[in-house]
Amino acid sequence: MPTLTHADFGSVRSPARAARPFVASMLGLAVLLVAVPVLAQTTPDSSAEQGVTPMDQMDLTVPQPGQPLISAPAKPGERSPFFDDSKVSAQLRSFYFDRDKFDPSRSEAWAIGGSVTYKSGYMAERLALGGTVYGSYKLYGPDEYDGTLLLKPGQQSYTVLGQAYGEFKFTDRIFGAVGRKEYNTPYINAHDVRMTPNTFEGITAYGTAGGQEGASAWRFGGGYITKIKEKNSDSFVWMSRDAGANVDRGVYLAGANVEHKNLSVGAINYYSQDIINIFYTEAGYALPLAGKNKMKLAAQFSDQRNTGDNLLTGQEFSAHQWGLKGDLGMGAALFTLAYTDTASGTSMRSPWSGYPGYTSVQVEDFNRAGESAALIKMAYDLSKQGIKGTSAYALWVHGTGVSAPVYNEDEYDFNLQWAADKGDAWRGMSIRLRYARINQRGGGDPAINDFRVILNYDFPRP
Repeated sequence: MPTLTHADFGSVRSPARAARPFVASMLGLAVLLVAVPVLAQTTPDSSAEQGVTPMDQMDLTVPQPGQPLISAPAKPGERSPFFDDSKVSAQLRSFYFDRDKFDPSRSEAWAIGGSVTYKSGYMAERLALGGTVYGSYKLYGPDEYDGTLLLKPGQQSYTVLGQAYGEFKFTDRIFGAVGRKEYNTPYINAHDVRMTPNTFEGITAYGTAGGQEGASAWRFGGGYITKIKEKNSDSFVWMSRDAGANVDRGVYLAGANVEHKNLSVGAINYYSQDIINIFYTEAGYALPLAGKNKMKLAAQFSDQRNTGDNLLTGQEFSAHQWGLKGDLGMGAALFTLAYTDTASGTSMRSPWSGYPGYTSVQVEDFNRAGESAALIKMAYDLSKQGIKGTSAYALWVHGTGVSAPVYNEDEYDFNLQWAADKGDAWRGMSIRLRYARINQRGGGDPAINDFRVILNYDFPRP
């Protein structure tokens, strides 16, 4: 794909910079959301941030593409499931990113690309093959504005075979996989917040149990992950090197989540020899309320510490963070309050994914040593206001507890998203606008402005 020059997009910067009034518009929208009466309509499902995987959404399985490649033969005896049940899907994505940093520097780029995914049916009801090719190609991106993570370092385009795996079916509910694949757990996940996601190499087993006739529903999995392809990379590197150690080590993981009626409890552990051990647990309970109102309370705890020869930092370390969250769904609105507290001494790490903390938002994670943070968020489904397929949210995170040479911060996020309805002519398309402002309290009180526009178009269209 040809790369357009800075001059070709001279008009792009002006609208992008002029988009700063978008902040004021979103502030107005936030006020409007509070003022609009709550109607009986669908409540937003989750307050989880994009790219974050709560325990009750832990998923080690293989994503299923869209539709069969070919139709099954007319005669059942001539059917070949490996070929006839093959499926393919694709997504076109375009992403514009612009961030002013605390220092005078900026990161800015505009890219187009996406993915094409294939998965076969099962051979002899035991083996299926699959893969995904990802690409990100520069439309605009001056070298001096590098660092958006939309493109490779140096604002370079790339193509990568991000997934290539075999999936083994041991029973109807227990599977295994080997090769390159996407996983979604709290600390090893796709973190799909740029052009292409994180993917991983390794061997895993996963499955489900229970869930019938009122029995508890279990999801479990584990394995050994050797390498990672970061979201803006076309190569796989050892998990230990990606974390910052100059040795080759993988990560063992094992976890499970159980749901029984309104209660969900899960835990997962990640162990890398001589590098780090991360333990994470989370529980949630849904409280029934009158009418269609919903309330969910959740708690989380993360513990991180060195292992073996301390090859990550060269010395012993330990850190932990706990958090509480409450979601209240009232008609079309979802109100969220959350609080996290990080122990003093060492900041928390998230070496292979987005950070799962309840106050981790668009830009900041609020997980530095000694840092406490409180979050207020409101999400609203605007469909019944005549804007079909549209939702919005606004949030504020207030961080305290750190001291110079680092400073306490506040982050304000505003999000507006539209997805075409299944019966619409534009079905398969979604557009998302995101804005974040981070104010630093101290050090001259600098600020970060982070603006993003994401367009996705899925094939086959629903």
